[in-house]
Amino acid sequence: MRKSTVVPAILTVAAVMLTAACGGSADTATTGAGSPERPAAASNEAQAPKAGRLSVWQSEELGPVVTDGAGFTLYRFDQDTANPPTSTCAGDCAATWPPVLVDDAQAGPGLDSALIGSVKRADGSLQLTLAGWPLYRYVQDTAPRQTRGHGIGGTWFAAAPDGKKAEAPAPGATEPTKTPSSEPAAPKALPALSTVDDARHGTIVRDGKGRTLYRFTKDTAWPMKSNCQGDCLKVWKPAKLVDKNDIKGIDPKLLIPYTRPDGTQQLTLDCWPLYWYTGDKQPGDTTGHGVNDTWFTVRPDGKLAK
Repeated sequence: MRKSTVVPAILTVAAVMLTAACGGSADTATTGAGSPERPAAASNEAQAPKAGRLSVWQSEELGPVVTDGAGFTLYRFDQDTANPPTSTCAGDCAATWPPVLVDDAQAGPGLDSALIGSVKRADGSLQLTLAGWPLYRYVQDTAPRQTRGHGIGGTWFAAAPDGKKAEAPAPGATEPTKTPSSEPAAPKALPALSTVDDARHGTIVRDGKGRTLYRFTKDTAWPMKSNCQGDCLKVWKPAKLVDKNDIKGIDPKLLIPYTRPDGTQQLTLDCWPLYWYTGDKQPGDTTGHGVNDTWFTVRPDGKLAK
């Protein structure tokens, strides 16, 4: 069995040499707005989907969840308000979370038509509301009945039929009927660190469990420092050190340890601390890419994926 926490002695030497070289990294001082390493902001909001005939499906993890007429999960945003109904997601936010238009909205089984309403957006369009909460889709839900957006940033949640946040069924509740999953099976026998070709982001880095690894643009490579602390660490977990003999597709010279303030060690790539995202539910998920416009998938050379 591979051991993912072995750090050969030569890695320490490499760390000293690389740390000295970190200051010359091309993107150490270009992580602010407008940086060439930051994805270009969308100039227009994504094409807004229409509500259609709303329905409810039983999620094994979240209980009853509201979907639009195409079967896609609908979400609510904690920074919005229900009384009065107000949407605060526009511009780049709406490119990731397209507002659902109220056009042709109908209440299907399990939904109270009295709870369905609308709110006028800044562009004059009418957005669907449920119990006053504006509703959205999530662009990384690529098939009906996916809930990849649930919990993103601690502010986005799938909507329950009463307009509240969907949540797991209470213990002892009747188990919902399971539907066949279209998600890929967990990968087997992966190196401790490797690359994978992602349809959206190109060649990116993953860990031995198939989890996508990310960079935080508020971190720095020189001095090498992680600025993800406190509550941030509940959502973004520091990547552990790996045996450099158990990697594939990545230059081992770019991997050095970073000692965090609590004394634990974190893996870095070209001096940038790496993390995995608790919001990614399946191996290969990249739902953390673009979160708060500060978290992004990583290329094998340590740069941000575009």
